[in-house]
Amino acid sequence: MKFWFLLGLTVLSIFFFKGYISRGVYQATASKNVQLGYTIFSLGTFAVGIATLVSTFPNGIIGLTSLQNFTIALMLSILICELILSIFFISDDLILFFKSIVGKNNTIDGAIDSKNRRRFLKTTGLALTSIPFVSFIYGITKGKYDFQVIEQTLTFSDLPKAFEGFKIVQFSDLHSGGFDSFEEVKRGFDLIQAQQADLILFTGDLVNDLAEEILPYTDLLKNLHAPFGKYSVLGNHDYSEDDGLFPDETSKKANFIAIQEHQKNAGFELLNNDNVLISKGKEFIRLLGVENWGNGFIKEGDLDKAIRNCEDNEFSILMSHDPTHWEKVVLKHPKHIHLTLAGHTHGAQMGIERLGIKWSPIQYIYKYWAGLYKELDQYLYVNRGFGFMGFAGRIGIPPEITTFTLKNK
Repeated sequence: MKFWFLLGLTVLSIFFFKGYISRGVYQATASKNVQLGYTIFSLGTFAVGIATLVSTFPNGIIGLTSLQNFTIALMLSILICELILSIFFISDDLILFFKSIVGKNNTIDGAIDSKNRRRFLKTTGLALTSIPFVSFIYGITKGKYDFQVIEQTLTFSDLPKAFEGFKIVQFSDLHSGGFDSFEEVKRGFDLIQAQQADLILFTGDLVNDLAEEILPYTDLLKNLHAPFGKYSVLGNHDYSEDDGLFPDETSKKANFIAIQEHQKNAGFELLNNDNVLISKGKEFIRLLGVENWGNGFIKEGDLDKAIRNCEDNEFSILMSHDPTHWEKVVLKHPKHIHLTLAGHTHGAQMGIERLGIKWSPIQYIYKYWAGLYKELDQYLYVNRGFGFMGFAGRIGIPPEITTFTLKNK
């Protein structure tokens, strides 16, 4: 009942908000036809988006069709663009309000000046808002599959000599339940294989919630090959914490087991608070993996268990889905971890990483949210994710495949 009340209140508020924006569009263009066309388009996409959300709510936003993904993403895109546009409209109304207080709008010249200013501000707002709108349209059609290979060369003073030039490929946050194009996903997997890495690592969130979401893509996972193997860890979504999806705990547990089995059947060795040796001749590096550990999410990750039988001086790489684990646990741990690989944040799937600017709204939640970080002579890399979740698009933060080449100093 509370959900439906909040949904109704939200819908009513947005209708008032859209009415305000529609009035501003008319003032900017002085055309009732433009206002009517905009209103129909805006309210129409909003109504279709809300209807899609309501229809998928009982089972969560999983397994959406291409059309459903597009309608929800388009609705969110328009709302965000309208929010930006409202800044221009509100600023004009505030200027008008304060001028009316001091009496500057009471003359003919003041009224003309006010009308010209209003049209300028609102026309400028409409023009500038077209830029993010076009970006959103690209992000929900092409951007979400614009896979980027990011190459990192990392140097260490104590890397075993046999591993000079050793190449690792990382991908993360598959979220297989959100995809709407098998061919585009296959192209991304082909790109992973094309890196010809020595070792392939997947850092969690295989699905959105349900084990069955990965079934169309299991052959793609199985076809990935690397001479030193394929390894994975669990992300928070792999625990399927939304209890409303399952009739009982037995079903939920069966789903959790199936998610792990699908990875094993695809040839990935799942490291649940465990470790393995990656050996070349007589030398080796230690690969560690922990279950998910994150603030506000499940905390099954146990680094102490993962490092059992490990020596202090071993060269170690850790897979841990949530970067807050590195911040809160790994950096403070007596065991020196040379490199931690994480994902989880997706870089919010929205932001700017150009011309020396690195910004995303996710940075106000996560200190370490995308790319390479180094503290206390330990590296963390946060992968921006392969798939998408919630918002079916990517704007300025493309899906990522990362390669690491290890070097000696």
